[in-house]
Amino acid sequence: MLPAERAQGATEGGRAALRTPLVVVIDTNVWLDLFVFHDPASQALAHALRRGSLQPVRNQRTDAELLAVLARPQFVAKLPSAATANLLRHWQELARGVPESPAAPWVCGDPADQKFLDLAYGARARALFTKDRALLRLARAARRDGLQIIGPGALRDLPALDLAKPA
Repeated sequence: MLPAERAQGATEGGRAALRTPLVVVIDTNVWLDLFVFHDPASQALAHALRRGSLQPVRNQRTDAELLAVLARPQFVAKLPSAATANLLRHWQELARGVPESPAAPWVCGDPADQKFLDLAYGARARALFTKDRALLRLARAARRDGLQIIGPGALRDLPALDLAKPA
């Protein structure tokens, strides 16, 4: 079931109303916190993803970075190849693939992270979840254009996100 199908709002006339999930970008380090390390600081984000309140997006460039990171020796030693394959399959089912994006109007001080800004801009994402300082420095400029660049623990800073726990 897709996040848009799972994101249930308040009932109206006895029928559940569907809410459109917020489109978001999750950078590689936050992805690792969510799916490999299960970092407690990212659990609210994990909960919102499970509820379908958020629709993550990805593209070829972000997928390539994720694959390269997971191929590093420290991850190969930590994760059996079957576990890595399952994580990647889950991510590809969860995150909507989008075509390559035009360049974002904000330029990251770290060129390796520009792909996340471009993806967020092209997909019209409402948030980019990151812990990267170079990306976080652009938060004010991006906010003027409707993109929140925030850490995984700052989920409550997103307007219009229903964070109520499921019944």
